[in-house]
Amino acid sequence: MNALVVPSEHELIASIETARALFNAGDLDLALKIASVTYDQSKSVAGSAERVKASREVVDKARRMQAEALKIESLCYVAMADAVDSAQAKGEISRGGRPKTVSQENGFTLEEIGIDRRQLHSARQLRNAVRADPELIDRVVEARLAEGLEPTRTALKKEAGHAIGTKTATKEERGDDLYETPIEAMRTLLALESFSLAVWEPSVGRGAIMRPLEAAGYDVLISDLVDRGVVTEHGECQGVGDFLKSSGPSQLYAVGPDIVTNPPYGVANAYAAHALREHRPGKMALLLNLNFLAGFEDADRCFVMDRNPPSRVYVFTRRLPMMHRDGWTGNKASSQMNTAWFVWERNRDGSYGDGFPALVRVDWEQYQDVDPLAPGEGVHAEPLAFSDQEDFTRETPRKTLDERIEEEFSRSLIWMKHMEPFDDIALRRGVGLRPSVASALIDAFAVKGLIERQEDGRFLPTGAGLNMIATVGAVEMTRQLKAGVPLEEVLA
Repeated sequence: MNALVVPSEHELIASIETARALFNAGDLDLALKIASVTYDQSKSVAGSAERVKASREVVDKARRMQAEALKIESLCYVAMADAVDSAQAKGEISRGGRPKTVSQENGFTLEEIGIDRRQLHSARQLRNAVRADPELIDRVVEARLAEGLEPTRTALKKEAGHAIGTKTATKEERGDDLYETPIEAMRTLLALESFSLAVWEPSVGRGAIMRPLEAAGYDVLISDLVDRGVVTEHGECQGVGDFLKSSGPSQLYAVGPDIVTNPPYGVANAYAAHALREHRPGKMALLLNLNFLAGFEDADRCFVMDRNPPSRVYVFTRRLPMMHRDGWTGNKASSQMNTAWFVWERNRDGSYGDGFPALVRVDWEQYQDVDPLAPGEGVHAEPLAFSDQEDFTRETPRKTLDERIEEEFSRSLIWMKHMEPFDDIALRRGVGLRPSVASALIDAFAVKGLIERQEDGRFLPTGAGLNMIATVGAVEMTRQLKAGVPLEEVLA
């Protein structure tokens, strides 16, 4: 009988540690044999667990052990390829000619090394790929696990055969997770979604999202964990700080600026949850791995997908061009990740979403020549059905400055209720406005006698302004109570 013996989890772990120790000691033949058997056993355990619908934790543990066994097995083959080449260079093993070309006294065979000619070809291919990219094995295997895929020999062989950069780097190589967003993704988003005139890009990187937003007419507030010296078209430098430690508007009912960004995938769950909890944007678009739709163990993921779900998810039917990490100098890869724009919209009661999000399939190639929706409307468009006969030029009328002032008047007054001195930049950032709107609002407040200039050039509400703030605040509180917001939250 050749039935595979299925060991326990502890036995698999012990086998992996044994194989690793033998590899480090230079016993490649025995290390390879143990690693290969452990790979097959772990694969069987994972497959059996999936067939009987065991918990995800059981499957993931088996896949992890399969991955570790595959890494050791692959390293053994790389080392064996080096050993064979070294022996051939010394004349200790045949290069494929007649056996008598190798002396009997010093010669040895492939079998003695623990590899046959078919395996040697694959081993050399993998070895050459690893020479060009030393972290290839680890990255390919970890990328498969991260995407919920089985870490297989076939997948690793395919990557080595193409000798390309892989989907995911090690944590050390990823650094601050800067993977520039393809312009194709932004053209698609802007053709389908309109945001408030002022948009915040809190992970600006080198400006791959900022630039198309500005080209579409948006005023972009920018910040990032790392200071890369990025400057907006208005000459404003990026802010520097950890988004996960940032503070949003102090008033519970205040709406923060719209957010558009490609967050670091390593902290995507916490990033999205912090944005909704702390900053409460009117609209937020995040470019995420499509796997973000799944998952139930992470509390932040459940918060943003179950309790406050996105309104729409634009699934790219054609994979986006590869997002290589910043500073990558290796060969360029084709993308092997499915991505989507996740778009949240805030309801009047402060929550997000209404049931399961609408899943919209889009092909980014069809949106590369489509004009973006006009900024300031906060609307979205239905996906387009393309044909040669149709004209897809769309225009959304932009509101006048007077209309914007009227629309933002009450919200800006409420923002001033704590009577902290402010200027047009503080108002703009606090409420989420374009510079022209913020300046015009300050002029309107001053003309109506609602604010007065201080010696340092900043402004404070006057007595009349405080009275109007109280009136506007009372109206807003009444609206929230009618919307079902608990009293203690309204009074916070």
